[in-house]
Amino acid sequence: MTTNRTNRPTGPADDEPDAVAPHHAPPRGWGERLGLVGRGALIGAAEIVPGVSGGTIALLVGVYETLIRSAGHLVRGVATSLARLGGRRDPGAARHHLRQVRWGAVLPIGLGMVTAVVLGARLLEPVLEDHPTGARAVFAGLILASLVVPARMVGGRWTPGEVLVGLLAAAAAFALTGIPPAAEQEPSPLVVAAAAAVAVCALVLPGISGSFLLLTLGLYQPTIAAVNDRDLGYLGVFALGAVLGLSVFVSGLQWLLEHRHRITLVVMTGLMAGSLRALWPWQDDERGLLAPGDDVGLVVALVVAGAAVVGALLVLEARAERAAAPVGRHEAADEPSV
Repeated sequence: MTTNRTNRPTGPADDEPDAVAPHHAPPRGWGERLGLVGRGALIGAAEIVPGVSGGTIALLVGVYETLIRSAGHLVRGVATSLARLGGRRDPGAARHHLRQVRWGAVLPIGLGMVTAVVLGARLLEPVLEDHPTGARAVFAGLILASLVVPARMVGGRWTPGEVLVGLLAAAAAFALTGIPPAAEQEPSPLVVAAAAAVAVCALVLPGISGSFLLLTLGLYQPTIAAVNDRDLGYLGVFALGAVLGLSVFVSGLQWLLEHRHRITLVVMTGLMAGSLRALWPWQDDERGLLAPGDDVGLVVALVVAGAAVVGALLVLEARAERAAAPVGRHEAADEPSV
């Protein structure tokens, strides 16, 4: 994962860089707050487009580590508060974690994200309904280009065993995305919560798209519709699943990335590649794959356009990393004022 790590002194209670850095300084003035709202809007807009990773955008605009660290502290603070109800934890521990959350940055960023999701969902829903072939073509291009990210993050040459694992993951995803959808049925609350729990894990990995995961699970369009229709029941279940995923899966995924880095990214690459089946532009109502139609030229152009968007983002990310490198990672140059 291409994140900037900070060098910090060791200490008995410093499990995060936040514990020793001046992370509580609020944004300086309304201009900076509006800038954070704008950054959040970019992240939110990315999150609703399958294949464009909100994590990558957060990394590009310099707030990725702020969000991940704050989310970790928030989850641990809430968990500690719940444990405190049973008398199993020091009441000061929860306050410690909650104080480490950089609210002055997280709240404006969150406001921008929510605003962009609501507005973007309104624009995307008619496109998905009226132009499904073209929409799948664009999304396929986005995903094809995004495959470079986890494959590159693996680092070095893949071993034969890793190639086999990647192929098995791709085959599993290919088979799962070919399962016909249940006709005229609303997704059950359990399925919605589970999908949200999985999708929120994409925030941990730049290059992995949460919307893409929803798309492959068949819940992308229902979720967009729920946002537009203000379906509070669906959205409440989705939010609950996201919170559970953040508290359980994200910690597990972070552990896997730290201790089983290569094989985890190999599996993710395979899953993304196999899931491209769901984005074959020509499909019937049962997700069966059809031969290309007369619009093949337009579809190819849309695939190329989608891939170009992700390619441009990857170039920008690489330039941002090169520009920040001389400053020194120990100074957290990517987040000077958040």
